[in-house]
Amino acid sequence: MNDSAHSDSSQPLSSQVKLQSVQDDSGNEASPQLPSTIKNYMIDIDGTITEDVPNEEPKRMATCEPFTDALETLNQWHSEGHIITFFTSRTEEHRAVTVAWLDKHGFLYHGLLMGKPRGGNYHWIDNHIVRATRYQGTFSNLVKANAEIEVFDNAKGE
Repeated sequence: MNDSAHSDSSQPLSSQVKLQSVQDDSGNEASPQLPSTIKNYMIDIDGTITEDVPNEEPKRMATCEPFTDALETLNQWHSEGHIITFFTSRTEEHRAVTVAWLDKHGFLYHGLLMGKPRGGNYHWIDNHIVRATRYQGTFSNLVKANAEIEVFDNAKGE
């Protein structure tokens, strides 16, 4: 289900969600942002919404079952207006089986990004707000918790 195939409108996602204009500290136009009420979820597939299927076993990609709580939670988030994008280490050659599997099981989503680096231990650096949630066996509504994170040293030699 790509964005135009399953969403409430036949319009592309970019025209369905109103991005907000942003200016940098100097008053220059910067990359627009989603409204604070809309989350931009990037969800892994293998080991997160279904069993952990390695690229070396593509036949299992078509037959594995989704985790029920993942399907229910992600579709709820989608219905609440959040953006759902799957970001997977599966390669482009696995795109057709992946789309067919997502559609077969009724996942609602806006995008599918293939080719995420393999191996875990991810550290995402971005100029936009990034929140990370490690999947540990259960999908549910998210709750706030304090956690230790790594940040840049902004001292810049001061």
